[in-house]
Amino acid sequence: MSLRRALPETALSEIGRLDPAAIAQVREEAWPDVRDADELSETLRVFVALPENFVAPHGATVAGRWGELFRQLVTQNRGARAVVGGTAFWLAAEKAKTFSILFPNVKFETQPAEINETVSGRGDAALQLVRGWMSHAGPIDVASLARTVGLPPAEIETAMLHLEAEGRVLRGQFTGAAGLEWCDRRLLARIHRLTLGELRREIRPVTAAQFMRWLLRWQHVAPATQVFGERGVLEVIRQLQGFEAPANAWEPQILARRVAGYDPQTLDHLCMTGAVGWGRLSPHPATLELISAADSNSGSFGPERAVATRRVVPSSVTPVTFFVREESEWMTPRHTVGPDQARALSHTARAVLEFIQQRGASFFTDIVRGAGKLKTEVEAALWELVAAGLFTADGFDNLRALIDPKRRAGQGRGRTTRPRHSTGRWSLLFSGDGVDRVKALEAVCQLLLARYGVVFRELTLREDFPFKWREILIAFRRLEDRGEVRGGRFVDGFLGEQFALPLAAESLRAARHIEPSGEIVTLSAADPLNLIGIVVPGERVASSSAKPITLRDGVMQEYSGVSTQDNKKTA
Repeated sequence: MSLRRALPETALSEIGRLDPAAIAQVREEAWPDVRDADELSETLRVFVALPENFVAPHGATVAGRWGELFRQLVTQNRGARAVVGGTAFWLAAEKAKTFSILFPNVKFETQPAEINETVSGRGDAALQLVRGWMSHAGPIDVASLARTVGLPPAEIETAMLHLEAEGRVLRGQFTGAAGLEWCDRRLLARIHRLTLGELRREIRPVTAAQFMRWLLRWQHVAPATQVFGERGVLEVIRQLQGFEAPANAWEPQILARRVAGYDPQTLDHLCMTGAVGWGRLSPHPATLELISAADSNSGSFGPERAVATRRVVPSSVTPVTFFVREESEWMTPRHTVGPDQARALSHTARAVLEFIQQRGASFFTDIVRGAGKLKTEVEAALWELVAAGLFTADGFDNLRALIDPKRRAGQGRGRTTRPRHSTGRWSLLFSGDGVDRVKALEAVCQLLLARYGVVFRELTLREDFPFKWREILIAFRRLEDRGEVRGGRFVDGFLGEQFALPLAAESLRAARHIEPSGEIVTLSAADPLNLIGIVVPGERVASSSAKPITLRDGVMQEYSGVSTQDNKKTA
């Protein structure tokens, strides 16, 4: 990439020649995969101006492929069709001002919704348009892009020079055409890798079944791949952090499947030493209802109209997750503890919350004395605050004491008697510190890569991060620019861009040659690898389901408690 700027044309025509098939493949992979009106709206915001008769890399026109979705946007005033010099363009309502600056003589067939948009001038508008097109177009010359969007070539070239100064695009001869061409740096790097025959074979996509079979090993679930000891528990938590599963499922159904000879005291030690933390990150439905009610009634009536129609009810299936404290940049506060949200809590829970806010982390006995409540009341309040996503504790045994009915009842005699209360302190889950959104996005990308090795949109359906896929996709591209991840097509049968760790890509390539052995793996529905209906064909299985999932060589063999063999007998 760096040498291309200095190499003579004779060298570029030989050792620097790019494979036309690689260029075509990258162009097709980089072109947006639009599946609904919202995705089309996001695409139009990126392109600024998209001719409806433009022929996409897959061979169909924009109008022929996305016509019905665009009509939905026009009906909702989120998009508009504009005519400039006999050419019809599609644009998003958010880019109407930018489009009007570029084309003063535009005629809108339908008037889009008025949305405030900050555009400094024509140069800024042209830069936005060129930046959007270059992120999806692949190698292209100034004249071709100017004809496509209907702008003077001089303006396109000025914008290209600006992007080159930012390091976003490179110039050269990429397709063998006579003139000078430009290409997005990220896409050009991908074309270079695809041009190398060995690497092209390396990223040849595997089937969904092969990927699932590999994923069972990547997450230490397949036989003979389990980890050991405290280091193994930390490795599993580092891989699964951020994934919310029922509280009572983590140890028996998730950790014990991945750690050979799992000992709960190992997890307690990691938590008590500060290496690992736990808590609920997703907002509770009761607090979400109050937020919506307060927002909708924020007019003359004020937030007093926000009345709690639901209460936070603690349960052993309350979703919680783990996090490694020194790698927790991805954690963003999603819980507010204002007076509106506190109405979803019981009176005792509000008293305990107020006590911790004033005193900080406290032991159970201190909370009982400070709040002036009974022990059983404080137990229920702590569990309620955990379910609301507001509280955590020093150790995981604090949560065990709440979700274990035998411990709450004080059952057992002699040596079988377990302590009713744990020794760890209780505290607020979030301190309210600000979060760098860019760092948080990149941390989410690294987290997903550690969990799945290869990441594409479908794999994020069971994740609950406060970021849209579009934002995560931009962060992945940034990591690819820095050479930390690889982009391409690694798993067949899924649309959109895919990204992989170099180690995972190499491992997946080697796993392609392993013949099926009839290996059977049984999972809990709460397991992060419950990808039925996402990667593995079949109907989605709710994580709260108590029915096991059986996979044979990465293919589902059992669903809803009925095995394939039983189905044959019934037939």
